[in-house]
Amino acid sequence: QVQLVESGGGLVQAGGSLRLSCAASGRMFSTYAMGWFRQAPGKEREFVAAISWNGGSTYYADSVKGRFTISRDNAKNTVYLQMNSLKPEDTAVYYCAAAAADWRTVRLRLHNDGMDYWGKGILVTVSS
Repeated sequence: QVQLVESGGGLVQAGGSLRLSCAASGRMFSTYAMGWFRQAPGKEREFVAAISWNGGSTYYADSVKGRFTISRDNAKNTVYLQMNSLKPEDTAVYYCAAAAADWRTVRLRLHNDGMDYWGKGILVTVSS
């Protein structure tokens, strides 16, 4: 079992930056692929970014590519999402998630909400 706790959300102006953090419990963190997802008001939850267990592979949604960067520190059991050049359409509740599967399988599951563990989410609001 993995517990995930997001932090770092808040209100930012368009064009600004925020860094989200997700702290994970448990010894198995370094074996999990990690991802960030978001859910805007009135919309379904969508994939944002993912990273393999050792950080060697990353994958981004087209909508955030070039603006967001996912990274992890296995020594700290933490995954990050650096968000730059934020837009009002980035406003959403952001969720951290973990998957106990190999990277190839995780990639297939990302767009189907197919992660194994989820955080409770944190709100990011981008004002225009």
